Amino acid sequence: MSLLLQDAGADPVLNYHLLRSALDLYGRRPGELDGQQYQNVRGRAQRSYRLESRVLGSVEARGLVVPDAQLRSAVAAVAARYADASDFEADLVANGLDRQSLSDALRRELMFDAVMQRVAADAADVTDIDIQLFYEIHHDRFRTPELRTARHILVTINPDFADNTPLAARARIEGVAKKLRGRRRRFEDLAKRYSECPTALNDGMLGELRRGALYPQLDAVLFGMLEGEVSEVIESEIGFHILYCERITPGTRIPLAQAAEKIRGILQERHRRYCQKAWLATLGRQPAASLTTCPACGGADHRVY
Repeated sequence: MSLLLQDAGADPVLNYHLLRSALDLYGRRPGELDGQQYQNVRGRAQRSYRLESRVLGSVEARGLVVPDAQLRSAVAAVAARYADASDFEADLVANGLDRQSLSDALRRELMFDAVMQRVAADAADVTDIDIQLFYEIHHDRFRTPELRTARHILVTINPDFADNTPLAARARIEGVAKKLRGRRRRFEDLAKRYSECPTALNDGMLGELRRGALYPQLDAVLFGMLEGEVSEVIESEIGFHILYCERITPGTRIPLAQAAEKIRGILQERHRRYCQKAWLATLGRQPAASLTTCPACGGADHRVY
């Protein structure tokens, strides 16, 4: 029996919240949930329904209208997820909805979004000082990573082949390492001749790498090497390697002028979310604030870094 029967007689719009919450939390419809999952979903759906109702009953919601074309587009987007109209109708019924109640729920959802956009429109503007402060406080976020251009020679481990058993592979790579000692200029030729990696076709070239691109064992060695240095033999999950750090490209700081617009977008979105969150907290406690100032702060500075 469908768990939706527990909400028999409820506003069909609540069933839309129930469906949305079930999909968000568990990726399944309400009727597919176990008892505890359903209770979790039901509690979340009731909270989101109550919040939506409070927002739509606020002063800020007055005068807002969802255009019919926008609503039709939203309904069509839902219907497009189904193979045909009959599947669409059947799923609506299975979830305590019909076309009209779905339309009503989507209208409310679009109205809710419009109110939140209206509230966010009064968020504090981002100033050049805000941008500079964010840039200095979060300077690590505005650096290009250090890069290492590297080549390698690989001898793989494969117990099914006599030449690639762990002992044999180790002996072979040690032989290559011996040929390289004091002769790093031979690396490309030896990689082409001995490496069992496809990169051998390109003289062992791994390319320009940032931290984390290689197996951890190789990564740790590569980013501790000097430019022009050849490593000792390194073992990884796939075999034995010799690395050649051909070039080091240091990380650089991205100029403020180049980062400014990205920072402005980050801060503006934070200001908007802060304004929305603070305004939502006022609902049910006091009359809705005037739209002439941010309802979160009445015009006070609420910048967030």
